Amino acid sequence: MIKVLEGIRVLELGQVLAGPFAGSIFAGLGAEVVKVERTEGGDDARRMGPAFHDGDSLIFQVFNAGKQSVALDLKSEAGRAGLERLLAGADILLHNLRPGVTRDLGIDAASVCARHMHLIYCEISAFGHLGPLANHPGYEPLIQAFSGLSSTNGGPDDPPMRSATSLCDQGSGMWLVIGALALLAQRARTGRGGVVNTSLLETALSWNAQKADAWRNEGALPPRHRSGHPGFVPYEAFDTADGPLLVCCGNDRLFAKLAAEIGRPGWLEDARFATNRARLQHKEALVAELGALLRQAPRAQWLARFARAGVPCAPVHSVPEALAHPQVQALQMVQPMADAGFALTALPLSIDGVRAGWERAAPALGRDNAVYEEASR
Repeated sequence: MIKVLEGIRVLELGQVLAGPFAGSIFAGLGAEVVKVERTEGGDDARRMGPAFHDGDSLIFQVFNAGKQSVALDLKSEAGRAGLERLLAGADILLHNLRPGVTRDLGIDAASVCARHMHLIYCEISAFGHLGPLANHPGYEPLIQAFSGLSSTNGGPDDPPMRSATSLCDQGSGMWLVIGALALLAQRARTGRGGVVNTSLLETALSWNAQKADAWRNEGALPPRHRSGHPGFVPYEAFDTADGPLLVCCGNDRLFAKLAAEIGRPGWLEDARFATNRARLQHKEALVAELGALLRQAPRAQWLARFARAGVPCAPVHSVPEALAHPQVQALQMVQPMADAGFALTALPLSIDGVRAGWERAAPALGRDNAVYEEASR
């Protein structure tokens, strides 16, 4: 397993997704991640769905593999003292606790960093650490709605839609890790830690920046596309005789290859279609013609022809189809949990040819209490 962060101890006071996802990245890169949980029930994600392994849900396993678990009652003096002992030996503290909870417990950034100047303190909130909604809690679909992200998903006639993936939760976890690694590099020079703040709202605004910046600078939002792109034509999914196919012509050279392969060289002389800017103005006509042609043959035939011609394309897979594809299998993204008898999707990066991931399944609540109690004596 990858151990690039071996020797780094991370304390995670994480609930459900954003904080635990950040912790899982650290664990997958070899850090020692100690998940500090409530003594009663632990992380709520343990019960998000039916029991999957040792009474815990599958989603808990997905976001907590490779960690250790210490159960503490942080409302008690003994529990806070236990956390202080852990903080003294930690490099990074991360949390996505509800606003106000850390202040009530005396573990807000200012208080903790004053006591542990070496520590890198990282927090994820829903709406951000500044502004009138700084203390408001929030969840993924609420933030997608509030940020405008939902309004840009789907096609022109669709209602606002949330992404099926928790882009804001997981994206916030990624930003937290990036910020923490940056401060680790700074601490190597200065000996001092620092504070990283990120939020689901800031992440949503960042993911939607292309749309927001178009509105801000050009006075109009790009058109909504279910599978297409506002800047290129053709660049979307089409039905073939037996299944959908995504075709992406990101420049005029690729469009010329497409036109030649499907027997329409005249498109290159047609003023409506000769350039991408012209095609954007006459998209409806081109898409109608191309769609009619692609429906005349099965998808596999088009895939083979376009691959030979150098036209970017891909089948629109279901999840099972994608997982069964030889390319996905070659990447070895499926990682068996040797101690649990099931497999999870590993992290999407390799270092020196080794896939990042976890050696063991998520821990039972409080499994590692004895280890840290003994170490602190």
